[in-house]
Amino acid sequence: MSANGQEVRDPRRLEAVRTSALLDSEPEERFDRLAGLAALLLEAPVALITVVDDQRSWFKSCIGVPVGGEHQVPVGSSFCQYVIDSSRPLIVDDARHDTRTAGNPSIDALGVAAWAGYPVTAPSGEVLGTLCVVDTVPRRWTDRDVTVLETLADAVSANIALRASLAAEQQARREAEEAAAQAALVAAESAELSRMLLASSERFASLAQTLQQSLLPPHLPDVPGLELAARYLPAASGQEVVGDFYDVFQAGRSSWGLVMGDVSGKGPQAATLTGLARYTVRAAAMRTRVPSRVLRLLNDALLLHADADDERFMTVTYANIRPRQGDAPVEVALSSGGHLPPLVHRADGSVEMIREPGMALGLFADPTLVNRKLSLAPGDALVLYTDGVTEARHQDRQFGDEGLVAAVAETRGMAAADKARHLEETVERFRDGTRHDDTAVLVLQVP
Repeated sequence: MSANGQEVRDPRRLEAVRTSALLDSEPEERFDRLAGLAALLLEAPVALITVVDDQRSWFKSCIGVPVGGEHQVPVGSSFCQYVIDSSRPLIVDDARHDTRTAGNPSIDALGVAAWAGYPVTAPSGEVLGTLCVVDTVPRRWTDRDVTVLETLADAVSANIALRASLAAEQQARREAEEAAAQAALVAAESAELSRMLLASSERFASLAQTLQQSLLPPHLPDVPGLELAARYLPAASGQEVVGDFYDVFQAGRSSWGLVMGDVSGKGPQAATLTGLARYTVRAAAMRTRVPSRVLRLLNDALLLHADADDERFMTVTYANIRPRQGDAPVEVALSSGGHLPPLVHRADGSVEMIREPGMALGLFADPTLVNRKLSLAPGDALVLYTDGVTEARHQDRQFGDEGLVAAVAETRGMAAADKARHLEETVERFRDGTRHDDTAVLVLQVP
């Protein structure tokens, strides 16, 4: 279809564009970071996140476009129209000689020679625009380039959904505050106002919980020859999103990525940074299998466009896992960006805490990061966790490393799911009060 095709002008899509409130909105760091990451990882001079209505393709984020330059093009001159008409990615090595794009005005007007773009979508599924990279000379986009772009486009779509959830969360917070103020002014004992306050607070807590869950994988993948299990408990109030996250994903034909992290702070900023971290690690893992390099790319992404007074940072452990080949052990390469040391639970019952130097990410341009290699034989397990485990309190005592090692040792002979559940339940029994922080545990075991 052409720019006048049905999909560009589809009323449902245009309503989704309007509802998103992205068109003509102010720049947002979360999107600038993802566009910058696309330009960095694909070594492209220009990267754009676009929002397209029936008249124009507008640049929500633009890397490589001169300050004061045009930040929109007519939809008929945009390569995004082809993506929207098909709801599929468009990968063009040489725009002048590709039958899909030959003759597009942007080739001469903007110097577009090579173009690659993926759809970005609304939470309801409509295509709002694209994440695209542009080169001024013809080039062959590699399969890895395409995979990275797809991963980052998914991150843009996830951040659009996150943006909508945060807006709903803020509205719920305002409703709760308004109901509280009204109750205080009129009658604290009023049953109706109390009901309104409770309903608003419950809605706010529900939105916060939904938002937190959207930052975690809905389920862990099936990895041949391995058992995986995770447990996650939110802080008791449930009304603030915090930055604990984990993920497991395929990082290559024969390897898997495993990540556990903790973002400083809480609320919308922590949620935004958590989403960025998950998808940046996924994209970086497609470029390199060396864990410390993955973390360096994540650190670069965190520093990109960061404000001078922005003190947000994160701690992360990333591991590259190679499942067993025949009778060979599972090979693990890992690196820590200031995160709590992982545990290795051997089949003989011994527990080793893997202490390696490593600095938190998002603070310095060249953090100290090292790689550590491990081998896991049948019955061995790798355990990752966040500080909600070790900092759980009982009166004046913390659960601590000693409590964690003892709890892990008690799981000898258990399957991965039972290990994770036992750790969670042991920590919960230890607590003598409110759960002030999120608790996350991730277990990988060789059966």
